[in-house]
Amino acid sequence: MDFTGTAAKIAHMEVVQGLGLFVRGAVTVFRSPRLLLLGAVPALIVSVLYVAALATLMAWLPDLAAGLTPFAETWSEGARTTARVAAGAAIVGAAAAVAVVTFVAVTLAVGGPFYEKLAEIVDDDLGAPPAPPSSWARAIARGVRDGSILIGLSVLAAVPLFVLGLVPVVGPVLAPVAAALVGGRLLMIELSAPALQRRGLAMRDRRRLLRTRRGLTWGVGTPTYLLAAIPLVAILAIPAGSAAATLLARELRGEPTRIQA
Repeated sequence: MDFTGTAAKIAHMEVVQGLGLFVRGAVTVFRSPRLLLLGAVPALIVSVLYVAALATLMAWLPDLAAGLTPFAETWSEGARTTARVAAGAAIVGAAAAVAVVTFVAVTLAVGGPFYEKLAEIVDDDLGAPPAPPSSWARAIARGVRDGSILIGLSVLAAVPLFVLGLVPVVGPVLAPVAAALVGGRLLMIELSAPALQRRGLAMRDRRRLLRTRRGLTWGVGTPTYLLAAIPLVAILAIPAGSAAATLLARELRGEPTRIQA
């Protein structure tokens, strides 16, 4: 029996299923002005700050790339330019991975109660298990705590991504792909938190649960990550990803993800 081929087919099916969950989450949000407003307001506020930070990074990028490649000063002009372009791509790739994940973490810390309410509405419409109400203060504290952990994980992940981006020829291609996979999974850890916390799962348990079906997690997380990397689109991507992450949490727990007739 071809176990490798079977595993690849299962992973492919789960990625497709995850993409379907993302689309359904987006449709759920866009059909409800209330859900869209809940998710868009905090993201809009944080987006303004991040756009300013990104503009500053791009303005300093040539100097940063040159500072990271002092060894290339004596090289030919073509080789020196290639090295600095690779360094610049590595900086942008690593910064994007950190920015997208920290953007979500900061947005959720700022608007924790809003996103918790969004997930609760989606969950309740599908028949969520009873859970004690959560206060705004507790939601904010939980968002800050989990967001800090997520930021730490994203910074740790950015180091190997930066090194990968420095690999000649293949690095500038592989680094963004790896960033999307890693960043997508980290986003799902955070965006699925409200639904899974209602079910009594701490962060360690949530991470373990998401690992059980990586393809499904990537199917939801990767498009969320890619869309969240676009500053203005991120305002809509985060609420859509939040709703989709709630569907993902239900799927991982074996609960229905569609309204029962």
